[in-house]
Amino acid sequence: MSINTNPDNIMSDENTIYLIDGSAYMYRAFHAVRGLANSTGMPTNAVYGFTRMLMKLIQERSPAYAAMCFDARGPTFRHTLYPEYKANRPPMPEDMAVQVPYIKEVTRGFQIPVYERQGVEADDIIGTLARQAEEAGFRVVMVTGDKDFVQLVTEHAVIWDPMKDTTRDLAAIRKEYGMDPERVIDVMGLSGDTSDNVPGVPGIGPKTALELIRTFGSMEGLYENVERITRKKQQEKLVAFKDQAFLSRKLVTIDRELPMDFEPETLKTRPPDEAALQELFKTLEFSGLQQAFSPAEPKSEKRYKAICDADALTRLAGRLMEIDEFSVDTETTDIDPMRAKLVGISVAVEPDEAFYIPCGHTADAAPHQLPMKTVLENIGPVLENSDIRKIGQNIKYDWIVLSRHGVHLKGVSADTMLASYLINPAKRAHNLDQIALDYLNHRMITFQEVAGKGKTAVTFDRVPLEKATDYAAEDADITLAAWRKLSPKLSEAGLTDLFYQVEMPLVPVLMHMEQAGITVDRNRLRELSGTFSDQMISIESQIYDLAGETFNINSSQQLGYILFEKLKLPAQKRTQKKTGFSTDVDVLTILADRHELPALVLRYRSLSKLKSTYADALLELIHPETGRIHTSFNQTVAATGRLSSSDPNLQNIPIRTDEGRQIRSAFIPRDGWELMSADYSQIELRLLAHYSKDPILMKAFREDEDIHLRTATEVFQTFPSFITDELRRQAKAINFGIIYGMSAFGLSKQLGISQKMAQQYIDNYFARYKGVKQFMETAIETARTTKQTSTLLGRIRPLPDIAAANRTIRQFAERTAINTPLQGTAADLIKVAMIRVDNALAEKRHHAAMLLSVHDELVFEVPPEEKDAVASLVRNIMENIWQLDVPLKVNMAWGKTWEEAH
Repeated sequence: MSINTNPDNIMSDENTIYLIDGSAYMYRAFHAVRGLANSTGMPTNAVYGFTRMLMKLIQERSPAYAAMCFDARGPTFRHTLYPEYKANRPPMPEDMAVQVPYIKEVTRGFQIPVYERQGVEADDIIGTLARQAEEAGFRVVMVTGDKDFVQLVTEHAVIWDPMKDTTRDLAAIRKEYGMDPERVIDVMGLSGDTSDNVPGVPGIGPKTALELIRTFGSMEGLYENVERITRKKQQEKLVAFKDQAFLSRKLVTIDRELPMDFEPETLKTRPPDEAALQELFKTLEFSGLQQAFSPAEPKSEKRYKAICDADALTRLAGRLMEIDEFSVDTETTDIDPMRAKLVGISVAVEPDEAFYIPCGHTADAAPHQLPMKTVLENIGPVLENSDIRKIGQNIKYDWIVLSRHGVHLKGVSADTMLASYLINPAKRAHNLDQIALDYLNHRMITFQEVAGKGKTAVTFDRVPLEKATDYAAEDADITLAAWRKLSPKLSEAGLTDLFYQVEMPLVPVLMHMEQAGITVDRNRLRELSGTFSDQMISIESQIYDLAGETFNINSSQQLGYILFEKLKLPAQKRTQKKTGFSTDVDVLTILADRHELPALVLRYRSLSKLKSTYADALLELIHPETGRIHTSFNQTVAATGRLSSSDPNLQNIPIRTDEGRQIRSAFIPRDGWELMSADYSQIELRLLAHYSKDPILMKAFREDEDIHLRTATEVFQTFPSFITDELRRQAKAINFGIIYGMSAFGLSKQLGISQKMAQQYIDNYFARYKGVKQFMETAIETARTTKQTSTLLGRIRPLPDIAAANRTIRQFAERTAINTPLQGTAADLIKVAMIRVDNALAEKRHHAAMLLSVHDELVFEVPPEEKDAVASLVRNIMENIWQLDVPLKVNMAWGKTWEEAH
């Protein structure tokens, strides 16, 4: 048959086979994509990068035939020839090894056959397939970036690197090397290959080797004329290492004669298995790829309508009054519900039917909309009817927005975001787009598609009505459809009680707290900002004195030069991209014991963060109307069930440092009132006693002993009178370290002791607290059987990796199996306490308000006349929230600032 040697034609021809070097791209993807992991902590960077490479190949080249080739594990025939072959290469990184099965699953999802064979490398498989394909009349594209493949380039075979988008054909190789490709192995035989530990001839580098082979034509020609080498030392080396040179050539020569059957039909490409890929990308949390491979959904007729006249609005309101439930969603101008202006309301009454009621668009976007007053007067009574169930997605947002516009939502029964979270709390995303993909195979209209992006983006009130209707009505429609999928799943997982008795009742409590906000002292914040600035200037000067020069303290590269090159401190680890030495907090903490400068840098960074994140930023977050800070409380972020806060994040204020505590001094009550803090005392350790039934732990808590002092006496095997503050501190670290599955290595770092001593402490702990050891072992075994763990109130945490082959991932799952019942139950109990306290304050008609929830602490704002009553009410509820085998204890404090009340 006629062969076209034009590389572009080769790569697009229907008679071309693509042979992909899977192992090489796996490594390249691993190093090219950084820091990507799913919510379980499993690294996914190699899988993601590899998938993108494969998609680029398919999209740009549409190969008619393809094969993916991988190295098999274990030694190859080259190790038999030379045992030191690749001996300088470290083993595959553990966080890459765990991704290999997923990479092969991706390949199978694209329906590309996988080739690997024990004892040979992917190069040899590609070499053999390339030869067989050419003999059968096919053109070949070797998809790789590996220079070793140059030897395989022919008139009918080229190399294409999709990551660099470069093509190397026969003409390119001849121009680059000045010889035919098959002679390149002679060059490599002489020069060796450091990456594969191929020895070559010492002193003969790639340039010299190339010159010699160009001159003599081959290694055989070189050695037949070795006496012509004029450089005496070079000649001596060539003669002395002749056998090594020919051995090296064997090592770098790709075997093209493997016993393999070439069957072109098995290499024919087929359409990707979209369902398999979607499920895989869902597991890996590649939402963009999951969306790209969603199977085409059956098209249903969507009935979306804008309500822009009074009669239609009246009819809709009447219809809503006659049904049991509907979904509701608001469209606004801002993601902050405390600042957002209402633009419109959408409702869905049955599948595929939804309505959008515009009321706050600009005149040019929706010229025929009804006035907001008219809309709220008609729809408000429906939304405030507690007998009609309302379903929402992140309903707290809509609740606050409507409340600020005079409509007090009642009858809220379900939130799809919370339902999705309870079913799989480890999953990162619970937004409606992701829920639609996961449960409905539906790709939603994105906000950018209707409002634009970048400089052309507009707020929703400027979106034309037709686009706004499709977008807003879809939100309500999909929320209703998703709820009907999620509701039975909650029941199947045994989560119905937790959903209806804890998570949903907590929503209005958090709404009240967010709306209440908390006052900050502006002058105190400005004072702190100035103080931190002065301290940073002073520390900066000390750092420069110690360094002997000025430099950018915030530059990791410049700091690394000072620490490791000028001061000669021992380097600890490389940066992620391996381009320099790390100067992260762990490294600086270790170096701080050796030199004052890294200790000062740590303090400088701490002050800088406090200044920018709190002292300065809090001033910008003060609400222009209320004059208070309104943080957002998030129910669907922490996999343990704990609440988190954002804008600002009040849980990250470092309270173990004086400066961190000073930030809390800027939070104050309204004039004449006081702040009250109610903080559960060691709730997770008390839960450990309850779960483990350990007699020593239970006795200590029942008799109100100092638990850290008790542990110190048990671990250090001495009398209480001999326990110093330092020993008690170490015992405290052990107590909490046990809960979080801390290893001897971690404990040794925290306490500054040897690993051997840390292990001895842990062994002593378990020797005395045998019940704790038994609880931990049982928790792990139960999780291995059920593939999940749970809390006292029934919250579940799926643990699919509890039996993973990868040790790091398996141990993370084991620690989670132990920690979730403790931390998750603590989170559940605090939530229940918040619900009951909020209800009790309302029933008693107290003016006191719950303002903040931070870990195990609740913060209240209380008028002076209610102090005793509120303190008694809160303590009684919190300490009696659940019947445990040990008592719960609450520490309470009062103050004119949050710092005083903590």
